[in-house]
Amino acid sequence: MYRIYINDTALIIADFMPANIGSCQQIDVQSFDFREFYKQAKKGTPAIHVMVTKDPKRMFRKLRKPFTLIHAAGGVVKNEANQYLFIFRKGKWDLPKGKLDDGEKTKVAAEREVAEECGIKVSEVGGKLCKTWHVYEDKGQVVFKKTVWYNMRAKNQKLIPQLEEEITEARWIAPGEFSTVKQNTFALIKDVLSLIEV
Repeated sequence: MYRIYINDTALIIADFMPANIGSCQQIDVQSFDFREFYKQAKKGTPAIHVMVTKDPKRMFRKLRKPFTLIHAAGGVVKNEANQYLFIFRKGKWDLPKGKLDDGEKTKVAAEREVAEECGIKVSEVGGKLCKTWHVYEDKGQVVFKKTVWYNMRAKNQKLIPQLEEEITEARWIAPGEFSTVKQNTFALIKDVLSLIEV
């Protein structure tokens, strides 16, 4: 199953109708035009769309092929007080992440981005938590961004937000206070948070 985000609209591509996703609109595979879907989703209200197809991988590759692919990596960082690291960027709560440098390994990039964006040293980079897909425009071109997320650990350190990346705050937040984040974040980030074992 693939879940592609355009702002807070999700396009799910699967070989079955997923359960527990709430209200959704089913998409006809035959007449689907991704560019038109992107235009509508970009300016429309948040919604969940589902495309059921026999071969989700093939369909996803077909949709993605005409567009530039950007690789990124990020961290879901937990400290010894069972708090998680969040950043506040451009008016929304987010998780630290960023694009891979040329030739850089995903895991290395994830650790580097956390260090740069929050001014901390990561003590442990664990396994992959998930990967997410986000579609947006960069210099007038529609791009697909694939972000690989890693579980990480760090000591409770002073946080220094990377202001040049428009990060105005970095904060340790306990799971009991995630509602603050969820009220003002992206649907993609909510999905990543749903995978955290608290």
